Amino acid sequence: MDYKNLFHIAIQLISSPARAWEEIRLQEDPRGVFTAFVYPMIGLCGLSVFIGVLLDNGWGGPQSFQLAMTECCSVAVALFGGYFLAAWLLNGFCIRFLHRPGNLPLMWQFTGYSLVILFLLRIILGILADFQIIAFLLQFYTLFVVWEGSRVLLQMTDKIRFRFTMVATVSLLACPMLIEWLFNELTVVLN
Repeated sequence: MDYKNLFHIAIQLISSPARAWEEIRLQEDPRGVFTAFVYPMIGLCGLSVFIGVLLDNGWGGPQSFQLAMTECCSVAVALFGGYFLAAWLLNGFCIRFLHRPGNLPLMWQFTGYSLVILFLLRIILGILADFQIIAFLLQFYTLFVVWEGSRVLLQMTDKIRFRFTMVATVSLLACPMLIEWLFNELTVVLN
């Protein structure tokens, strides 16, 4: 795993999204986003939450470990499922409402890199949970990352770009939240 490249892409997507999307567009296989970016970021988010819960609740006893594992799984399932659900919904939106040809691998690539803000905020909030309000505000920077990505990677015209950006941002932020809520509800019911 090349974590140096992983954080280079993440920092570049935050600091200069247009240039980062240009580099991403040059990647040969859009499915490379899985192993190069999405899966390592989900793993780091889960690890961060695991460590944060253990730091908050102490290391003593199996219940603190169980709570840490449950929270870790909740975040990992939410990000994994939210990623694929958002990509699938955005691909369907492009086909049905924007009359563009479907390209699910390209949408996987777009969605994976567009989740950079959410991934980094989860990593930070995993350990520093007191920054919830700041993180809530910072997640809306996803709008700008999506705006640039829709122009560069998806090559959308200005006519449909605004509508796509709004739908994509809502999908990217809402899908992981919905899946995490469902996971947590099922965990309570099944316990």
